[in-house]
Amino acid sequence: MIVVEARSKPNDTKFPASYDLENRLVPTVSVIIPTHNRARLLKEALGSVLAQDFRDFELIVVDDGSTDDTSQLLGSYPQILVVRQDHHGVSAARNSGIALASGRFVAFLDSDDLWLPGKLSTQAAFFESDPTALICQTEEVWIRNGIRVNPKKRHKKHSGMIFEHCLELCLVSPSAVMMQRRLLEEVGGFDESLPACEDYDLWLRIACRFPIYLISSPLVIKRGGHEDQLSSEPGLDRFRVRAVEKILESGFLTTEQRTAAVEILKRKCAVYAGGCLKRGRVNDANHYIQLSRRFTC
Repeated sequence: MIVVEARSKPNDTKFPASYDLENRLVPTVSVIIPTHNRARLLKEALGSVLAQDFRDFELIVVDDGSTDDTSQLLGSYPQILVVRQDHHGVSAARNSGIALASGRFVAFLDSDDLWLPGKLSTQAAFFESDPTALICQTEEVWIRNGIRVNPKKRHKKHSGMIFEHCLELCLVSPSAVMMQRRLLEEVGGFDESLPACEDYDLWLRIACRFPIYLISSPLVIKRGGHEDQLSSEPGLDRFRVRAVEKILESGFLTTEQRTAAVEILKRKCAVYAGGCLKRGRVNDANHYIQLSRRFTC
């Protein structure tokens, strides 16, 4: 195990003196796992990566300030690269992994999810068949509290130019994605100012400009229902509103995309403002009412 020392602040990465950045082996894929206090789940996630039938990858685990047994667990895996940093959140953790990645492709795995053994090989074969593709994802198996559940119709994934589909809710899963690393260099990484919905924000930035392809095989086990799951926190629509606001300000949208984004922004602002009013948060409600009026089609 090679340990990259903790970041005391964002974008401050310290390598050990013995680490040879220039001459390390360059893999095809860099696998990045961010984690915080999930030692038990992390062990299973690591096992699912190391069981892949595709072997040309490096495994980077970013320990985002864990205080449980994560450090001891990672010490038992000599083949992985570990980044230890102060607790800055999942966006900062993924960005630390991206900064260290050397592969042509990047694949993410959340520490509460699992990959099936053919996940990397299937996506590598997809990119081999279409060298112009920049990003793809696979279908998933959903597990909630240990029980398999079926996604609702509104969670149906689409393939190609899917920006309008992505606006309503997040239809791209970090654990299901593989992308060319240069795509992140072009659109930027995860927004560290967003404590949640940071993936929704990134997918909007990608989907408005590039096709996101779907591999129909379910090669990811997406596990939910545990207490620390970010997507289960209340009030997440305020972060989705911020992401839509950002993409409207980006200048990248076509006329059709802008029309769809404005409609979603107005709808989400109205719903969130209504919730604020019910709770007596008049100033917050007024902010979202005014925000929805800023943009016109």
